[in-house]
Amino acid sequence: MTGSLRAVELWMDGQGLGRGPIEAVSPISGGTQNVMLRFERDGRPYVLRRGPEHLRPRSNDVIRRECRVLRSLAGTGVAHPALIAACDDEAVLGGAVFYLMEPVDGFNASIGLPPAHAADASIRHEMGLRLVDALTALAGVDHEAVGLDDFGKPEGFLERQVPRWLAELASYDDFPAYPGPDIGPVDEVAAWLEENRPSSWRPGILHGDFHAANVIFSPDGPDVVAVVDWEMCTIGDPLLDLGWLLATWDLPGAPDEFAGALTRAGGLATGDELAQRYAERSTRDLSALDWYVVLACFKLGIVLEGSHARALSGLAPTEVGDRLHTTAQRLFDRAHALVQQN
Repeated sequence: MTGSLRAVELWMDGQGLGRGPIEAVSPISGGTQNVMLRFERDGRPYVLRRGPEHLRPRSNDVIRRECRVLRSLAGTGVAHPALIAACDDEAVLGGAVFYLMEPVDGFNASIGLPPAHAADASIRHEMGLRLVDALTALAGVDHEAVGLDDFGKPEGFLERQVPRWLAELASYDDFPAYPGPDIGPVDEVAAWLEENRPSSWRPGILHGDFHAANVIFSPDGPDVVAVVDWEMCTIGDPLLDLGWLLATWDLPGAPDEFAGALTRAGGLATGDELAQRYAERSTRDLSALDWYVVLACFKLGIVLEGSHARALSGLAPTEVGDRLHTTAQRLFDRAHALVQQN
């Protein structure tokens, strides 16, 4: 990637984005394999985001979709990294499209906490509530008004979920070393989801992977300053984002997976408090909230099990596969407990 920065400089020249060399280049780690670099040019800081070094078939499409979302969110009040410019020409960077965004001043609470946050349980409690505030802001955006009317396929969205993810789980049988799923009562949970699916819902912007590790918090307090990693965004049922947050929140047996340092520090708001905060700030019907939490556990558990299947076949690190397999089991434990309660 470093050898391609001259091409980025030339492209930036054409966009009127500073002059001179790109300097102070440093990688930004994240939860995906997409490449992110922070750098400065002509005294201004930037963050570049592109697909992984070895592009996958849909990598460029994912980046293009992220660009479109970030552009559409400008001026909405949703906390997000501000888009500066996007390059859709695959020839500039050796086949990869990319975009530039403003750096965000903050921290990822899954990695570590600043001293003030680590020392004050009231700040950590409020951080959970501010996560919900970020969600309600996103769910309140009129996706058609911001130009995302054709961004997804909301019709039949809920009906597609269970068959789609059962098919994904079945596809892992193609890995020769995978013995089959051992993650919990998949069929029982699937049947309950089909039998109890909400009959009506209101489409909106769905982040698709909303948990504490995919936001940046303010270094000065509990505020969310940016929601990041928009690669799974679509138009669907925004209540699945709330279900996703609750599914991953303070998950027993997997304290490091989604909120890491924040979970270990304790003092968190309860799931009931998060749901109450959402109810206070949204007009969406939460009467079927448990269904969305169960669906989130079901979907995410199956997604994570894919890493286990790949690891068993030597296509992912064994430690990662084992850890995510355990997390998938804990998600299905949570789903099954809610099924039994309902």
